[in-house]
Amino acid sequence: METVKYNRIMLKLSGEALAGKRGFGIDFDIAQKISKQIKEIVKMGVQCCLVVGGGNIWRGRNGENMDRTTADYMGMMATCINALALQDSLESIGVQTRVQTAIEMKEVAEPFIRRRAMRHLEKGRVVIFAAGTGNPYFSTDTTAALRAAEIEADIILLAKNVDGVYDKDPNKYDDAKKFEELTYLDVLEKGLQVMDSTATSLCMDNEIPIMVFGLNKPENIKKAILGKITGTLVHK
Repeated sequence: METVKYNRIMLKLSGEALAGKRGFGIDFDIAQKISKQIKEIVKMGVQCCLVVGGGNIWRGRNGENMDRTTADYMGMMATCINALALQDSLESIGVQTRVQTAIEMKEVAEPFIRRRAMRHLEKGRVVIFAAGTGNPYFSTDTTAALRAAEIEADIILLAKNVDGVYDKDPNKYDDAKKFEELTYLDVLEKGLQVMDSTATSLCMDNEIPIMVFGLNKPENIKKAILGKITGTLVHK
């Protein structure tokens, strides 16, 4: 029997990951593939929570001529749409799921309550945290770091469009160098685009490791929790 390396994980998905090759909206085939991988790791006894971005629907920076706060709240609403889509996808294959939002919308989701979230995880339910932190000027990366600290996650699995952290964009430069391991200070001092500086600092302060890996193959989620994936590990 395969031995899991992490018992409680925070899986951070970008909104773009849900869009697939479309680049916008939700590709439900991709949502199903991700859901099946989550189902498999839940069956292995892993407690799983998720934060998903909203970039496939709206990014705050898209509103160039808008008030920043309004644009950010629109982004929070986009994450709620993605969270509900993932909840539906997971429950369609028999995975009990709860969405908790930082902005109260009791008709469609639970409000975020730490103790309730932890109880859901203990019962084997997947918990999806939506609407960011509930505050403008904070990214979903920061949400993932904050919620991971609150629910005492063993690691943040950061699923990206590339298979790790590089010194420069590997899609543009053939000589881009991939890092196997980094410290939090390396990320901050070198300005590497792992998470934003607020999220990275929060992980550093709470000693939460971050595994950056590619979601080009959904089975990489399982490989990551088994410690078999060759991504980039950011830790103390």
